[in-house]
Amino acid sequence: MADNYLPDNFSLRPATQADAKTIRNIISQVRINPLGLDWHRFTLAIDTRGNMIGCGQIKPHVDGSFELASIAVLPEWRNQGVARRLIEYLLEQNPGTLYLTCQSMLGPMYQKFGFNALETDEMTPYFRRLGWIVHWVGKLTRQPHSLLVMRRN
Repeated sequence: MADNYLPDNFSLRPATQADAKTIRNIISQVRINPLGLDWHRFTLAIDTRGNMIGCGQIKPHVDGSFELASIAVLPEWRNQGVARRLIEYLLEQNPGTLYLTCQSMLGPMYQKFGFNALETDEMTPYFRRLGWIVHWVGKLTRQPHSLLVMRRN
């Protein structure tokens, strides 16, 4: 899976406190979950001019589980390997069990990284609650895609 290939047009680095606002801006721009954005946990994709073009984190939960989260890439940088390299790097650095949540349509992409969809009874309490909340919010707002909870062992 991970091939150590890193394109010449971007690099990865740990976030610093100065990056916190830009992380929040990118997460907002791509419209993913804005909760739990602690800059200490983020890895950033940076273009050759020093601009942040993507980010991702491993987020801990109170039940002891860890989540691959906040994978965000600016629209103009999509389909250039940025998300793939962020995910590969985060998985290399965190070889244990990881969970993730995503729109159901993204499940096949995450399967390529060894994640498998979970049934409700296989989820930790945190993800079970989250799934329930998203299910009902989706019904109320008539969202076309459901939440998928996945795990990599």
